[in-house]
Amino acid sequence: MPALVNYSGDDDFYNGGSFYTNSTDLGRLCSISSQVDVYCPPRKRTRISAPFHFGEAEVEQNKQPSIDVLPDECLVEIFKRISGGKERSSCACVSKHWLMLLTSIRKGEYESSKVVKENFGSNSGDVEMILSEEDDGYLTRCLEGKKATDMRLAAVAVGTSGHGGLGKLSIRGSSSSRGVTNFGLSAVARGCPSLKVLSLWNVPRVGDEGLCEIAKECHLLEKLDLCQCPHLSNKGLIAIAANCPNLTALSIQSCPKIGNEGLQAIGKLCPKLQSISIKDCPLVGDHGVSSLLSSASSVLSKVKLQGLSITDFSLAVIGHYGKSVTNLMLSGLQNVSEKGFWVMGNAQGLQKLVSFTIASCWGVSDVSLEAIGKGCANLKQMCLRRCCFVSGDGLVAFAKSAGSLECLQLEECNRVTQSGVIGVLSNCGLKSLTLVKCTGIKDISLEAPLSSSCNSLKSLSIRNCPGFGTASLAMVGRLCPQLQHVDLSGLCAITDAGLLPLLENCEAGLVKVNLSGCLNLTDEVVLHLTKLHGATLELLNLNGCRRITDASLAAAAENCVFLSDLDVSSCAITDVGIAALSHAEQLNLQVLSFSGCSGVSNKSMTFLKKLGKTLVGLNLQHCNSISTQTIELLVESLWRCDILF
Repeated sequence: MPALVNYSGDDDFYNGGSFYTNSTDLGRLCSISSQVDVYCPPRKRTRISAPFHFGEAEVEQNKQPSIDVLPDECLVEIFKRISGGKERSSCACVSKHWLMLLTSIRKGEYESSKVVKENFGSNSGDVEMILSEEDDGYLTRCLEGKKATDMRLAAVAVGTSGHGGLGKLSIRGSSSSRGVTNFGLSAVARGCPSLKVLSLWNVPRVGDEGLCEIAKECHLLEKLDLCQCPHLSNKGLIAIAANCPNLTALSIQSCPKIGNEGLQAIGKLCPKLQSISIKDCPLVGDHGVSSLLSSASSVLSKVKLQGLSITDFSLAVIGHYGKSVTNLMLSGLQNVSEKGFWVMGNAQGLQKLVSFTIASCWGVSDVSLEAIGKGCANLKQMCLRRCCFVSGDGLVAFAKSAGSLECLQLEECNRVTQSGVIGVLSNCGLKSLTLVKCTGIKDISLEAPLSSSCNSLKSLSIRNCPGFGTASLAMVGRLCPQLQHVDLSGLCAITDAGLLPLLENCEAGLVKVNLSGCLNLTDEVVLHLTKLHGATLELLNLNGCRRITDASLAAAAENCVFLSDLDVSSCAITDVGIAALSHAEQLNLQVLSFSGCSGVSNKSMTFLKKLGKTLVGLNLQHCNSISTQTIELLVESLWRCDILF
């Protein structure tokens, strides 16, 4: 380094400006040898190397150069040459302007790989390093409510690049003033070509322009979920069909502008479509639905149609062309008559149908239900909700015709009677029966002996059926000796006398028992239950059984071996019962609930700590006799347990 010129005199700092005021002096300065450096005091730690070339104009010291003076076109070209995702993310953090420029660049316009040559000055010579980015769509992002904005989507589009690529994007709800628009969706489309799953819920400012951009750039899209998108129409759906041949699942709900044309394009151009769900779309009719199923390459296996204005024609098409359908749900189809369901069953096309759900369809009757049973040879699960024209006789005829039926669920089917339920159990090999809010069932004692038993039934759930009482329960107990799961929640009419025969007839050993809301049951039932089935019982729910006391907990502690989930909320439980539980060495309780037990106090803290060694969940809500300090000590002590208080 050149030697510094010795400086003598004052050590005043040089504050900038020219050393000389005229051109003559400047010329003299320029004649100094080029080997001489000029010393400036260390205030700004700068050194100016000679020779100096000063013009006539005075040097502007305060003007700072900036890259922002470049036009956007130049900045975009610079950004295109930044190959690393991390570096692009850093650029996006500089300003909103830079972020917007980065989102205007398509993923394919970047240099995906770049050879970097580094010379380390050693014998190894030049080293070539190839930087590449993988964009296989590993990342998932979900924006909800106020967080769903265009700026966040732009940041997601840039940030996920080079870090595995965005594979799943879910936008659920957005602000009406600052919410997601076509701009944000377009930014995702340009920056995330690896996108495979897109879900748009309640995005009123997104229209066809944004969806068309997704279709144009994201050719790997497999699943599309559209809900409450009022500005999306057939145009956007047609674009998806034309550009996304890998689409396998489509869900459309409450999109008033999407109709038959869009669905026809999907049926024609998406040969891999396996799942379709359409709900509350007023423009969707028979032509749209039939085009989805009648396609020669149709591989549809899951079909859900809810709240549509389709007619018997669509059901006839489903029955004839639905050769690959395994799961079918029809709900709220007010224009479909009995004839439509009858034709669908007799068309013999639903041979692979395994699960069938019908809800709020006036066309379902005894005749059409029997036709469905005959036409669906492999039907295993049947669910009927609010089918008011199905009676007990029709249910028995259906059970006889559906030879493969294993699970039957009836909800609010008020014409189904006790004799119908007994007839179903006597005439088919059901494994699971569920009755919910079926008010037509009345508790009548049958004098005639039961013809046969249902040894295949493992699970029985009868919930909130007010007419199902002691006599009905006793008959079910005699019919079904192999029960393992019993749910009788909300049956206020049953008593100990009605439940005891069922407990005594269960030969296989009960595993899960839910008796919540059975107000008339007492400790006698729990005592018999734990003695007879304590070796197999794993779950016991007595929530709201107000006549259950500490004696039940003592019986469970003495007889149960595998009990892991116990709920005695709103029961007459005190500290004595909890103490009895804590002394049971064989118990391995994981979930325990005492919600609303006013008899549980601070005295139980020691017992709860002992039980807490195995607990993962403890409910102490509305236990008014337990102080806040005790709760805090329990939370600190049982740090592995999730405590509700």
